[in-house]
Amino acid sequence: MRPVSSSRAPVAIGPYSQAVIVGDIIFTSGVIPIVPETGAIAGASVEDQARQVLSNLRALLEDSGSSMEAVVKTTVFLSDMADFKRVNDVYAGFFTGMLPARSCVEVARLPRDVKIEIEAVALIQRN
Repeated sequence: MRPVSSSRAPVAIGPYSQAVIVGDIIFTSGVIPIVPETGAIAGASVEDQARQVLSNLRALLEDSGSSMEAVVKTTVFLSDMADFKRVNDVYAGFFTGMLPARSCVEVARLPRDVKIEIEAVALIQRN
């Protein structure tokens, strides 16, 4: 088991790793819409925040030897389930080919009061 750290994704805001690799599998922590370069929350709309979350997730996976195409499962946390369709529209632009399994739940509150958080499980791509 080894921790992963990427400067292209937001730093952990608590005592946890951005991701952990176990064998050929990477488990990411929940990713929120923080712009890594500034530490600011990306945009006010759920679409802006979803794009930033998925961009951060892609960077974390790439820096870990994986990719969006290797994602097996995601869990999407929304602060408002009414945003489900709008998030789906953004999400569909980040996944092509075989789509990962997914759960989506509404939660009472997310860190820094963001609208969305996503965690993923993906395969490491060995050459």
